[in-house]
Amino acid sequence: MSKLAILGRSSGLPRSNEGMRLLFSAVIGVMLGYLFGISFPTVNVTKPLLFREKRTDCILQLHFPSSIISYIEDKDSGITTQTLLNHAWTSANSKKRNNSESNSDEIPKIYVPTNPKGAEGLAPGIVVPETDLYLRRLWGEPSEDLTSQPRYLITFTVGYSQKANIDAAVKKFSENFTIMLFHYDGRTNDWDEFEWSKRAIHVSVRRQTKWWYAKRFLHPDIVAPYDYIFIWDEDLSVQHFNAEAYIKLVRKHGLEISQPGLEPDKGLTWQMTKRLGDQEVHKFVEIMATVFSRDAWRCVWHMIQNDLVHGWGLDFALRRCVEPAHEKIGVVDSQWIIHQVIPSLGNQGTAENGRTPWEGVS
Repeated sequence: MSKLAILGRSSGLPRSNEGMRLLFSAVIGVMLGYLFGISFPTVNVTKPLLFREKRTDCILQLHFPSSIISYIEDKDSGITTQTLLNHAWTSANSKKRNNSESNSDEIPKIYVPTNPKGAEGLAPGIVVPETDLYLRRLWGEPSEDLTSQPRYLITFTVGYSQKANIDAAVKKFSENFTIMLFHYDGRTNDWDEFEWSKRAIHVSVRRQTKWWYAKRFLHPDIVAPYDYIFIWDEDLSVQHFNAEAYIKLVRKHGLEISQPGLEPDKGLTWQMTKRLGDQEVHKFVEIMATVFSRDAWRCVWHMIQNDLVHGWGLDFALRRCVEPAHEKIGVVDSQWIIHQVIPSLGNQGTAENGRTPWEGVS
């Protein structure tokens, strides 16, 4: 009986071993299938199916590894599992090696159409489309360079003979203004006698007018930090002018292009720009002491032609840059100046062959 019992208990062993073999074979099969799937290039086996009732063609695509297709097409060729494994291993290593070489040689391509022209290949985070005229130190933390950032820009086109006039004018503008001098006579160092000149920006090109300088050195992307840009002549008396009060009135009346009123009884002035004593502002402006908002200047800068010299007639075209022009272009009467009519740039020429000095400026 004991032998029978032992035989009875051991009779299940073959079944258990057979089950283990089946389980092991299944695991190996899954592993081989996964290995085939990731190792072999795929081919498309397509079979067109026509659904006539819908009048549409549908293409059914079946994806099989190319090695499997070869095996299916030639299943009697004697191919073995070992051969398949060897082929899979070789293909996998080759694919990894090719991917590694490709990744090491390729540089990621960037194209951002919203970047400024010419900078489409740069990452947007490093693009800086605008700059400023703020002076920087040669050492230290850049974040500590600027103790102040002026909000307005005043430019004068000057000759040294008008130094007293310019000195008086500059003192009417607070430290909230960046001072910029365009020198048509080449004398820049002589201005160092004034303390304010040491923090001013000096640009020296001989015998040019303010519009020549403005077109080349006041690009809208350079002066973008400034709310207002003053482009003034050198022969203006500012005894009755206060820059901060002027800015307040410009903001109050929403003027995009403006100028101070001109004293009616002195100098050469247009009737429409003469100061009216009974009001703060009236509409119209000429180009003698013009003040532009940031947005208006961006438009006007593009309108200025490269060969513009004196700018006569430009004031009649300024209305194209603001809308409505009759509301946003005006003269600030309560802050006025006097045009002294001193042709110092004209004196840079030489009188010869019957021509006046200003005709000889070239």
